[in-house]
Amino acid sequence: MTSDLYPFLDKLFNFRNLKKQLRKSQLDDPELYHDPFITLAREPGSGGKPIAKAVAKKLGYEFVDEQIVDEIAKSVERRRAIIEEVDEKGRTMMEDMVHSVLNPEYVDYSAYLTALFKIVLAYAFKGKVVIFGRGANFITPFARGLHVNITAPYALRVQRAVNYEGLSERKAKRTIAKVEKEHQDFIMQYIQRDPKKVNSYDLTINTTSFEIDEARDVIIKAFYKKFSHTLKEPKFHF
Repeated sequence: MTSDLYPFLDKLFNFRNLKKQLRKSQLDDPELYHDPFITLAREPGSGGKPIAKAVAKKLGYEFVDEQIVDEIAKSVERRRAIIEEVDEKGRTMMEDMVHSVLNPEYVDYSAYLTALFKIVLAYAFKGKVVIFGRGANFITPFARGLHVNITAPYALRVQRAVNYEGLSERKAKRTIAKVEKEHQDFIMQYIQRDPKKVNSYDLTINTTSFEIDEARDVIIKAFYKKFSHTLKEPKFHF
């Protein structure tokens, strides 16, 4: 049984080495980045995804979300459905150990996160992208992108789930609680940062009083303000 754990431990230590490498200053080298990028985190029900899509569309940038799942699946040679089961979800060490030994299709957190870090960084290096979720603001160098967080009061997020997704209030509360816990556990356990800290972002928008296009325009203004030394702000009609 002990020898069965060797592959798991090898992956664990390889991932720890990767995290050490990611902390090194050379990842902040401006020569690695063709253009700046945007990362967008969100609370479930806050309107984060449509806002991120709207920002990408207006800037003419690539919206990066499901591509990450596809590329991780290709990298670790697993079916896409397997990656979807673990994407942005926390796992205990014991769960990971047991599944790694007993389930040949299981993707342990080391393999998943190693692929995730490399893929997110590749998009950041390319630039002109809006990377949605997955702790991208913690994976990428802070100075090279604009990092946005979308939030809204809990009651409003529940009501939006009822109005726009057709859920009962009870189902909406359960769904929001589940997704929120999964996202927070994922960041806290594997990236070891606190997504609730306000200084983790350049900009936080409470969408209580913002429509999608209004939030989009605030983000774009902030983006060109942060990178005014490298980007010329186009004459959008705001």
